[in-house]
Parts: sequence; structure tokens; C-alpha cells
Amino acid sequence: MVRTAVKNGLRKLGYVVSQYDSRRDPLAVRTRFLESHGINLVLDVGANTGQFALQLLETGYSGSMISFEPLSAAYRTLSDVARHHVNWRVENCALGDKEDTAEINVAENSWSSSLLNILPTHVESAPDSAYIATERIQMRTLDALFPRYATAETRAFLKIDTQGFTMKVLDGGEQALEAILGLQVEMSLVPLYEGEPLIGEVVSFLQRRGFTLLFLMPGFIDNATGQQLQVDGLFFRL
Repeated sequence: MVRTAVKNGLRKLGYVVSQYDSRRDPLAVRTRFLESHGINLVLDVGANTGQFALQLLETGYSGSMISFEPLSAAYRTLSDVARHHVNWRVENCALGDKEDTAEINVAENSWSSSLLNILPTHVESAPDSAYIATERIQMRTLDALFPRYATAETRAFLKIDTQGFTMKVLDGGEQALEAILGLQVEMSLVPLYEGEPLIGEVVSFLQRRGFTLLFLMPGFIDNATGQQLQVDGLFFRL
């Protein structure tokens, strides 16, 4: 009864106390999948300032990482962070379906920047995602860059967080995808960017290429309505 009273008291203060279960902790789940598949190379596409890669390091990953970030300001910050880690390299480019230059829309919050036009639903849910500028960037393909980093011993994991540009990244990496063992892919449940694929299309594409969706990590939520707008899917070859 004392435990219940304490929990109720904390709940009134805005805190919820529950027993930790690593089977349900998204970061612990991802770590287990990376370890069980022997992942030794992570391709971090849409790195921004290195948030994902730093999270991997904090949860015990010690293999190689290649981060791709097209925005000049974010890339400078990313480079400063990565230079302190010997196994972490960075590339100043976007990944897409062709080798070219492109114009990217720069969002106020940086991480919502996209090669696609943003839709009102996104801006209404996160006002700081509004575009404030554009920038000319270099676009490469995964197929062109993957051989630079992969060897016969490589066990690769691909993370894609490109604000609606997922299918373009995958289309430019059809050959590389054959050598990749797992992915973490940001997927929208409702349209947030003009022309972006929704979760069903992404899951079907990856299933046809031998990947199984094993876990969904919570992502972008509309705080006003509580609606889940995006999730990250963990896919692996079984």
C-alpha cells in the first residue's frame, strides 16, 4: 500500500514509476539487434548534428560509422563532434536516386529540413519545422559510396532519416541493399512532406527485398492531439 501511495503521489506531480523492462525499451531492443547481427558498420543517412550516432555510442556500439549530412551548418557541427571518435567519418552530401546537385529546404529547427516541400500538417504540429531558406547541396547515391567503406567482412546497418526522401535513398542503393543486414527507417503514418511514401509503401518495399519489420520505435507526435505522426522501423534479415 505504501508503494501504491508513493506512485500515486508521484503521478500527481507528473512522474510515472514502473519496473524497467529492457524487452520494451527501444534503445535496448536496437542494441540487442545490432549485437545479435554482428553489425560493424553503420551508415547514418540524414545525420544532422550527430544525434543518432552519439546515441549509438552511448548505448555501447563500437564499430565504424559513416554519417551523411548535406546542410553546411549542421555538417560543421557534425564534423566537430565526430573528429573526437576514431571510427566515425562524415560526408557532406545527401543521398538520393542519382548523382547530382539539388536544392534543399532549410527548416528553422534544422532537423526538419527536406528536399521535399513540407505540408501544413507538419508545420501545425511543429511550428519550428517551417522553412526559412534554401541551400544548394551535393547529392550522391548509396550504390556509388557503399563500396568505398564495405569489405568482405562488413556487416552493415543503414539508418535513414531524410524527411520524406526515404524511397529516393533506397532507389539509389539497390545494389548496396543486397549487402545490408538491417535498417532503421523513419516512416510517416500521415503525409507530412509532398510526395513522400507512407509506412505501408516502405514496409512493402523492404519486405520484397528480404527484410522483416521487427520493432517500431515511437517518433514524431502531435503534442496538441496526441496523434502519432511518424515512427522508426527496425528491419533485419532473418
